[in-house]
Amino acid sequence: MIFKKEPVDFKTKMDVVACYVQHKGKFLLLKRQPHKSHGGKWGLPAGKVGVGESYESAVVREVSEETGIEIKKEDFKQLQTLWVRIEGLDFQYHTFAVELASLLEITLSDEEHQEYVWVSPEESLQVDTIHDLRECTKLFFSL
Repeated sequence: MIFKKEPVDFKTKMDVVACYVQHKGKFLLLKRQPHKSHGGKWGLPAGKVGVGESYESAVVREVSEETGIEIKKEDFKQLQTLWVRIEGLDFQYHTFAVELASLLEITLSDEEHQEYVWVSPEESLQVDTIHDLRECTKLFFSL
């Protein structure tokens, strides 16, 4: 379940960043390896924020590690922070977006992802995504 405001009983266990990597009305989805949590499901380039790491640095790192795309802090914007509760785990979900001027080569992390696809916001609602990504996409794209 996602919340737009922090619930009174919320106990943040970690911070997670995610990025809508966009190009000409589509954005990048990555299919998780079967052995990972949410295995076989589609998600954004995303991951946990390291101890002492800023959200912005975490986004740069995660996009690079998971796609091979190098972005700069001045190239993306922070969208919103959501509070997520999944199976008793509370975490803050910090969303970002970057618009690519051209399609860049994607180099997946074989350990984490098995394939990628560029989808429109509407198309993304039709695939099997990780928990609450549909809701986040609806919020971001006003669907």
